[in-house]
Amino acid sequence: MIRKPFRKRRVRSRKAIARCPVGARQKSFSGFDQGIFCPIPISGKRPQGRVEKLEERKFDEKAETALRLLFENFWILREENPEQYQLIRERERILKRFIDEKFGYSLIVHRHFIKLEKTPVEPEAWMGILDFQSVRDYAMFCCALAFTESKQVDEQFLLSEICEDIKDMYPGEFPIDWTNYNDRKSLIRVIKFMERLSLLKRVEGDIEKFASHEKEEVLYEVTVYARYFMRTFPDDLSEYASAEEILRAEWERQSDVRRKRVYRKLFLSPAVCREGEDDADFLYMRNFRNRLRDDIESHTSLRLELFKNAAFLVADEKHPEFTLFPDQRAISDIVLHLGSLLREKITEFPPDEYGRIRMTKVQFSDLMKELKNKYGYGWSKQYREGTAASLESDVIELLKEWELLEAEEFTGSYLFKPAIGRLSGHYPKDFSGEAKEEVDGGETE
Repeated sequence: MIRKPFRKRRVRSRKAIARCPVGARQKSFSGFDQGIFCPIPISGKRPQGRVEKLEERKFDEKAETALRLLFENFWILREENPEQYQLIRERERILKRFIDEKFGYSLIVHRHFIKLEKTPVEPEAWMGILDFQSVRDYAMFCCALAFTESKQVDEQFLLSEICEDIKDMYPGEFPIDWTNYNDRKSLIRVIKFMERLSLLKRVEGDIEKFASHEKEEVLYEVTVYARYFMRTFPDDLSEYASAEEILRAEWERQSDVRRKRVYRKLFLSPAVCREGEDDADFLYMRNFRNRLRDDIESHTSLRLELFKNAAFLVADEKHPEFTLFPDQRAISDIVLHLGSLLREKITEFPPDEYGRIRMTKVQFSDLMKELKNKYGYGWSKQYREGTAASLESDVIELLKEWELLEAEEFTGSYLFKPAIGRLSGHYPKDFSGEAKEEVDGGETE
């Protein structure tokens, strides 16, 4: 998620943690439970005969790159990315063996695409479709998928046709009304997402015009990928009462469940936190940490960092496929500063036995005011001159996205997770804030 070159104000040790699902993220973490500050980088054809090529049996750099592509993309389309497609095909055999043994995932290799079926241990908010804004968007999307199932590959249809079918199939309490602006905007988000994933191909027209007039027409074409978006299940979905039942059914078909749960957590989450004394997954990581570390480092560019209350995969180098923290946004610098301030206030806000810090909304607001007074001179204009409420909202949103904080539903308090202890950011000693007007946000160490 690095979108801009580094700015003039540099971080001494701006490093990071990886999340693989949507992607690998980097963070500089230094656990509260360690009592020290330690900035660490976070986040083919077979030949004749029966003997395979050595490159097909060895998990080399190409296999590592292929694995990264599989985790960071929903799928790899041959038509759009022929080189990536060919790279994965060349390492297909060794990739399938590693993925099945460690994760229990299915690697689907089709003549038009390659797809890794990634299922988390526990669904998280960030794993959803970020472009969607409501349950209605998801419901419309499912109706649109059902519509494409009734069409042949390359069959064309008008926007009014899919609108009519979605209106008939929509399961919500309130029916769809295409004269309603919000309903039309919801469909626009759905259609644009389907275009981006190549489920639909726009032939003629502009979907954005549908926002201003419900009679606007656009011509679309169903692609070969449309019928492969949904996963296949061993049983009819109507036999499951909840999403939890679907996930449980997945584990019933797996062997070596504990190992696969641990690998999925490490690769699909920014950090894995200890949930209790009898947390079996965390105990597994402790008992087999050396084996896990060696295995991960020999198959990926990531490293396992394991502390008393948290574990994460860290990356020493940036990769274009990864979504990284900290990125170039000014809000990332502010979160790094927040990590430093929390460390300074360790006696005022002592962590519990699981490395978590609890504080009320009032305490958090006071902390943010102190943070701005101490570091705000180097922030971007948006946050230097913006309201306290806007600053708090953006910080909380980013912390939640990276699973560094959760809001307690009943008390309204905030619970900082132990991974926040690995974040720390300071300005260089010679930094005066003179260039702060020229950049989006000052970089920190």
